[in-house]
Amino acid sequence: MRILDAKALATLSAQIRIWAEELGFSALGISDAGIDEAGAALQEWISKGWHGEMGFMARHADKRSSAPALLPETKRVISVRMQYWPEAAADAWSVLASPTHAYVARYALGRDYHRLMRRRLQRLADRITAKVGEFRYRAFVDSAPVMEKPLAQAGGIGWIGKHTNLIDPGSGSWFFLGELYTDLPLPIDPPGRDHCGSCRRCIDACPTGALDTPYQLDARQCIAYLTIEHKTAIPESLRAAIGNRIFGCDDCQLVCPHNRDAPRGDSAFSPRFGLDRSELASLFEWDEESFMRYTAGSAIRRLGFERWMRNIAVALGNSTPHEDTIRLLKSKLGCISALVDEHINWAIHRQQEMLAG
Repeated sequence: MRILDAKALATLSAQIRIWAEELGFSALGISDAGIDEAGAALQEWISKGWHGEMGFMARHADKRSSAPALLPETKRVISVRMQYWPEAAADAWSVLASPTHAYVARYALGRDYHRLMRRRLQRLADRITAKVGEFRYRAFVDSAPVMEKPLAQAGGIGWIGKHTNLIDPGSGSWFFLGELYTDLPLPIDPPGRDHCGSCRRCIDACPTGALDTPYQLDARQCIAYLTIEHKTAIPESLRAAIGNRIFGCDDCQLVCPHNRDAPRGDSAFSPRFGLDRSELASLFEWDEESFMRYTAGSAIRRLGFERWMRNIAVALGNSTPHEDTIRLLKSKLGCISALVDEHINWAIHRQQEMLAG
């Protein structure tokens, strides 16, 4: 790589932003990778045990707060955003209000973003290489211990809201994040400023109280964690609050005023296989082959069939009470695993209780 003076670096930074837009990124910010304060907050969060079963958060905490631990000589982090709001999807509130339908987090209705975004970051790196020659970099899309939200805030492309998601005042929070660690000493952007003010809609909307401490998430109470990351039995005390949410939870984002006019997402994230409006009973009739077929290329695939059925069993327990639902639940007993059976039995009992009045 040739040595670049301040003027050349500023010109390169402007060019990188143009390339990023051409590649489909909705915003780009550059930070100096200094996130010591966020690292300390992470350690405090872990010490509370709020990471639940996510042991990897504790194992790699040191790497998360130190960019050079992942790429020696890192001088800057280029953070990018990609919008995913699926405008064509069934209305989120309508699905949540229908006990017989399944709610899937908006980010998971279309293609898995990881590979798509990673390829675009690589293309961005290739363009930089063509311009300045070989330079040191690593691209990340939720693929390593990276504190993507603090880095994105440091780069000015949003702020971390009270629901712990990154928010941009103009385009809300329905976006994915990716990073390019680099040894290029590019000019940095001013950090994002907090615009939450006294608003607490996300806190009040959380079905389980996981956001009762503003700007901190108790993952053990979070429906997104319970239905995706949690690998064992869902605590019985939280099952009723899950409602019909079978993969993730968007309530805190749905009520955020900054999402009122959220821009449409990339077409790659448009709903597939009708998962934006599927009936719980239909999904519960899937076998493992069906699960593998209909989740190909989807973020849902990583859940696995067992936990998919665990989640649907809970949602069926919370659905409109009906003898047909009980018969459907009973038909799957002994077919998958003891874990699923536990949740099916809970769901049957809950249905019976509701029918009894």
